[in-house]
Amino acid sequence: MSRSKRKITINDIARLSGVSKKTVSRVINDSPKVRERTREKVMAVIEEHGYTPDPQARALALRRSSLIAMVYDNPSPQYVVTMLRGILDVLEGTSFQLVMKPVDRRSDSYRQDVLRFVEQQRIFGAIMPPSVSEDQELIDMVAGAGCRHVRIASVVLDTPENTVKTHDSDGAAQAARHLAELGHRRIAHIRGPKMFRSSHERLRGFKEVLVEYGIKLDSKLILEAGYTFDTGAQRATELLRMKNPPTAIFTGNDEMALGVYNAAQKAGIRIPDDLSVVGFDDTPIASRIWPNLSTVRLPIREMGKAAAELLIRDRQPARSSPLPYVSFSPSLVVRKSTAPPP
Repeated sequence: MSRSKRKITINDIARLSGVSKKTVSRVINDSPKVRERTREKVMAVIEEHGYTPDPQARALALRRSSLIAMVYDNPSPQYVVTMLRGILDVLEGTSFQLVMKPVDRRSDSYRQDVLRFVEQQRIFGAIMPPSVSEDQELIDMVAGAGCRHVRIASVVLDTPENTVKTHDSDGAAQAARHLAELGHRRIAHIRGPKMFRSSHERLRGFKEVLVEYGIKLDSKLILEAGYTFDTGAQRATELLRMKNPPTAIFTGNDEMALGVYNAAQKAGIRIPDDLSVVGFDDTPIASRIWPNLSTVRLPIREMGKAAAELLIRDRQPARSSPLPYVSFSPSLVVRKSTAPPP
């Protein structure tokens, strides 16, 4: 068959347009992920050559399951459960169903595992809390598969329709101010893993306020842990065994604060008489333990709701005005675990 008689294919359209086959597919399927200029160029080539997509192939490309995935690598089970409740609040009564995809970012194959999951299940969209949300390479892979995404992060990493922003540094600043105004000067911080952006943001906000109060944060009092009960207890034990131990400890999440409680009890140290403790997140356990934990409230359930709403809302490729960023500001909840130093 001569070239002139051969039916033109999507590969031909991609070559003549100077774009990838995936971009042509997105144009055909009216995806908002394509720039208007690129869309016009590809459509012009399609019209010029009278290209008609194969109906069966297009139907397959358009087929999307009603599955929303929460892709997470967060060691705090309470954080995960609370966020799940927020997502489910929004999905209830819709055709969407929620599936879980726990991952380990330290695994060499985790990105490919997520991509395979998204493609095999034909996931409609993915909600990604920290620290998965901070992996740009993974985001690009998921977006390239035609899967929507919303990232929850402590800094802006994406466009407004793909972002729920938290102000973690502000919350940590409030914790530092509270302890400084109580009179504490030797304050420790058990931070989260360095691979979490939230860990850096919380440390930054904490340090900045202590500088305002003329308090030097001894580098020996900053210890990295894993956002878990066990690692919080281990680091607290190290701090409390120091020759000159801290009079207050701020932890990067409530889970680690519970570990501090455990270490203090074993050491015969009373909270808050001998040691003040401040957590972060305000998970339900914070108000159920004794003494009740002073902590920074991050509205995790509302964050999950906002992410789900962004994900399933109708998205238009062109807007008359920019979409504002959805963001949440933390607030300090003072309970019974903090007091002036002995």
